[in-house]
This record gives sequence, C-alpha cells and structure tokens, in this order.
Amino acid sequence: VTMPVSKTSFAVAESDLPFEEDILRNPYSIKSWQRLIDHKLKSKAPKVAVNLVYERAVRELPGSYKLWYNYLKIRRTQVRRRCITDLMFEETNNAFERALVFLNKMPRIWLDYCQFLMDQRKITRTRRTFDRALAALPITQHNRIWPLYLKFVCSHSVQETAIRVYRRYVKARDIYEEAIQTVTTVRDFGQVFDAYAQFEESMISAKMETIAEMGATEEEDLDLELRLARFEHLMDRRPLLLNSVLLRQNPHNVHEWHKRVQLYEGKPKDIIGTYTEAVQTVDIKLATGKPHTLWVSFARFYEENSQLPETRIIFEKAVKVPYKNVDDLATVWCEYSEMELRHENFDRALQVIQRATAMPARKAAYHDDSEAVQNRVFRSLKLWLMYADLEESLGTFQSTKAVYQRILDLRIATPQLIMNYAIFLEEHNYFEEAFKAYERGVALFRWPHVYDIWNTYLTKFISRYGGQKLERIRDLFEQCLSTCPPNFAKPLYLLYAKVEEEHGLARHAMAVYERATTAVKSEEQFEVFNIYIKRASDAFGVVYTRQIYEKAIEQLKDDHAIEMCLRFAELEQKLGEIDRARALYSYGSQMCDPRTKPSFWEVWHEFEVKHGNEDTFREMLRIKRSIQAQFNTQVNYMCLLK
Repeated sequence: VTMPVSKTSFAVAESDLPFEEDILRNPYSIKSWQRLIDHKLKSKAPKVAVNLVYERAVRELPGSYKLWYNYLKIRRTQVRRRCITDLMFEETNNAFERALVFLNKMPRIWLDYCQFLMDQRKITRTRRTFDRALAALPITQHNRIWPLYLKFVCSHSVQETAIRVYRRYVKARDIYEEAIQTVTTVRDFGQVFDAYAQFEESMISAKMETIAEMGATEEEDLDLELRLARFEHLMDRRPLLLNSVLLRQNPHNVHEWHKRVQLYEGKPKDIIGTYTEAVQTVDIKLATGKPHTLWVSFARFYEENSQLPETRIIFEKAVKVPYKNVDDLATVWCEYSEMELRHENFDRALQVIQRATAMPARKAAYHDDSEAVQNRVFRSLKLWLMYADLEESLGTFQSTKAVYQRILDLRIATPQLIMNYAIFLEEHNYFEEAFKAYERGVALFRWPHVYDIWNTYLTKFISRYGGQKLERIRDLFEQCLSTCPPNFAKPLYLLYAKVEEEHGLARHAMAVYERATTAVKSEEQFEVFNIYIKRASDAFGVVYTRQIYEKAIEQLKDDHAIEMCLRFAELEQKLGEIDRARALYSYGSQMCDPRTKPSFWEVWHEFEVKHGNEDTFREMLRIKRSIQAQFNTQVNYMCLLK
C-alpha cells in the first residue's frame, strides 16, 4: 500500500533548510531526524508532510525503535476520529507490518498493533496477529501478550475460538514448568520464574476482570481460588526450584544438598529421598565441601527419629566410602561411636572404636594418597584420642595403658597426649611409669614442641623426689639445656638454680646463674643478671657481686649497662671505695650523651659534690665536654651520610 502524497508535500519550506542540511550531513543521526520532525509539528505542517519525514527517517534508520514507535503513535492519532473503513487505517496497518519486519522482538509494537486491530473489529486478522506475536517473541515475554489476547477472545461470542485459545494459554504453564526445571543458571532461572509469576498474575487478573464484567458464579469463584492457590504454590516453591538450579550447575555441592534437606523440613519422606539422592550423586573426588557430613547428617536424622537400626545401617555404609581425606573417615567413625554413647550402648561404642583403630590387612602411611583411606585411618590421632577417653571412662587401667602405649608405638602422639598419659599414670600412683612416659615424649619431639613436656617433667620430678635424687635431677637438666634454644632457656635455668639453692650447693647455683646470663635471649639478660646479683649477694655477700657487675656492664646493651654502672658505683660508695666508684662513673660516661642522658651526669655531679675535690670536679666537667663533643661529631657525620 503506497501512501498518497500531493506534489506540494514534497516542497521544502525555507525554514526547513537548516534541518535538511543537518540531515544531509548526518543521515544516520536519530537526533537530526527528530529535530526536523519536532520542527514540522511545531510549525503545524500538514499530516502528510510529517508522515513523509517519518517515512524518510525509517527508510534510513529501519531498526530505530524510537522512530518507529513515535511514527506509529502519530499515525494512530491521525485516524482516531475517522471511520474504520477509511483508507488511512489500512495505511497505518501497513506501517505496523513494515515496523515488525525489523522490530519483531518488541512486545510493545505487537501490543499496540493488536489493540489497533481490535479497535478496527478485524477478528480473524487480530487473532492471527496475536498468534504471530506469540511465535515471534521469546517465552519470557508471552505474559505481556496473553492478557490482551484473552480479553480479545472473551469480547466476542466465538466460543470455539475462545476455548482453543484458553487451551493454548493453559499449555503455556507446562512450557514454563519445563523451562524452570531445565535452566542451569541463576540468571535464566530468575527471568523464567519472573515471567512465570507474571503469567499466573495475568491469569488471575483476567479472571477477576471477567467476574467483574459477567458477574460472579460459584464456578467462577472456585476457578479464581484455584488460580490464587496455584500462584501461592509457585511462590512457595521458589527456594526449592532455585536450589534445583544450583544443583544442576554442580551436583557435587555438599552445602546445597544440606540446604535442600532444610527446605524439606517436616517432610520425612522427602528428606530421606534427598539424602539418598545426595550420597548417590556426590562424587567424592569432585565434591565441593565435606561429603562425609551428608552421611553423618543422614544417620543423625534416623537417630533423632529413634530408628537406631537404620542409623547403624547408614553408618556401616558411610565407613566404606572412599573419602578423599583420612580425617573425614575418622570423623564418621567418631560420630558412629558417639551415637552409641548417647544411647548408653557403651560396649557397642568401644567395639566401634576398636574396629576403627584395628590394624588393616594392608598397612599404609597416613599421608600416602595412593592408598584408600580405610588402610590409613588406623593412624588417625582423632580416633586414638577418643579410644583413650573411652578406655579411661569405661575400661581398666591396663586396657587404657595399652591404648596409650599403642599410640606411642605408632608415633602419632602429641605433647599434650604425652602429658595426659603421664597424669593418668600419676593418678594411679605409677610415678616411675609416668616419668618413663615423659622420657618417651622428650625423645619423640624437638624444640619448641618439647618445652611443655620438659617443664612438666622436671617440675613433677622435683616435686616427687626433692633432693633425694639430686644427681638424676642434674642429669635431666643438663640433658634438657643441652639443646634448649634461648627463647625457652630462662625459666628452665631459674628452676635449675632454685633446685641447687634448695637441695644442692650454693656455688653450683651460682654456676647455673652464670651460664644463664649467656644462654638466654638478649632481652632477658638484664633480668637474669639482677636475679644473679641478688642471689649472690644473699649467699656470699655484696663483695662477691663485683665480678658479676663487671660482666654485666661488659655484656649488656648500653641502656642496661649504664644502669648497672650506677648500681655498681653505688655499691662501691657503700663499701667506701670512692676511687673505684669514680672510675665506674668515668667508664659509664662513655655511653651517656649529656643531652639525652642528663640523669647520669646529675648523679655523678652529686657524687663529686659529696666526695670529690676541685680537681676531680674539673676532671668530670672535662670528660663531660669531651663526651658531648664526641657525640656531636657522630651526629654530624650521620647527617653527612644521609
């Protein structure tokens, strides 16, 4: 259909020239065409002239939704008050058809076209156009078409056609269900679900409109309630449907299987079915998360429902699964035994843990991944710790001791387990056996892990024997300190010295303190020297401490050495050795910048005022100036280096 155009409509008005020139320069610019159209509308140009500009624009830009939409809107406006037999209606229909050649995925164009045909009372053509729209648009946009389509078929008394359309409409739900059960991404699920929900809402709206127009009947009310119930059911299913999508993405996601079980809360059959499907589906090698938790939760579900035989069946199957990690299988065995304990089946609990720790026919190293976890789980410390706890609670002394000995033989003990074993032996008055356990512990471990064992061993031994076995205690300390790193030396040396002070010889204690001053880390040396000086003073008098002070001043860092100088000088003053005290002040001054350590110089100044003369006072001042000059030179040199 061609649009009749008069010759005058082709004439370009003088006011159009700037816009036409702009279009010549930018023929593919929507803004340029829109400016010309707006100009035509403002200047109240003839309808034909406006339509001609639109025709030229969509010929240059056939894919522009904005141009087509505005063009079709203005064409519909132009025929609003005309008879439906007017030729301009068919011209507008033709414009819609041409627009849909390029914009057949735009539901707004289809809806406007269908509504326009409905206004023309073209029943067959309207129905076919609705069908074309449903065929052209993706299913997620069908919900925008169906309400108008249903309204159309209900507005005409063609019952057979209406029934067929409604049947197709109801079948759309099956398509949505199929789509929602097959999508594999959350994004697709969101689009399909939203479209499905809108579809159900549109059905409800259509039914409510029908009831409002035709009047309510019992059958109509029942149908509306059914549709509302169907919509509510869809919304309730959303979490479960989303979970299904995530499991289709990754069927080995353990966390999502647990979430699915939670979604079925209160539905035992569904929960059992989900657990069964989960343990059959999840591939241990591909699993995300910990697959053994599915088996444990499955068994616990039966346990919570007081079905112990079924619980044991699940656990028996679970311990045969080829898990990736030994710890996973050990956890299953522990859960199995704990389940029996919860129901006070103590013998069964022991039997379970004994089966778990039994030596397999084919032994393997704990970290040998080439072997099945069932051949390595007997080395699991988690199992043996539980076994030891059970034996302590339920077994005999000998059976418990045998478990601990087996742990030591397998060389899987920890320092804490060694101490637990020793404490267990002590509680039963097997003190020498306890000390042997400590001996095995210090042989098994190295520093720093062995520190707690040594510390406990020495403390317990001293508490038990005191000075009765002094030589053995000395041997233990020497064995311990021979490999002890500086970080752990201080408390051990102090304990050793205390033993010598209380049960041995004072000179031995002093020798231990002497060794401690060089064995501990530098940050602790000052404190050790202080203890050494005090103990030496108490044992041998203050004169004995002179050599300790001298060593401390020589060995310590400047700040602590200065303090030792001051204390040593004070000691010499008390002993009346003024010259020795002055010599100490002179030595200490070499480390004291008068600007940063004025307190040292104040002490020396007071000393000279009390005990010195003019010559010694001048000598102090000379040294002070010399030291200050020396530190100034060092500061200037550092500035030059920077």
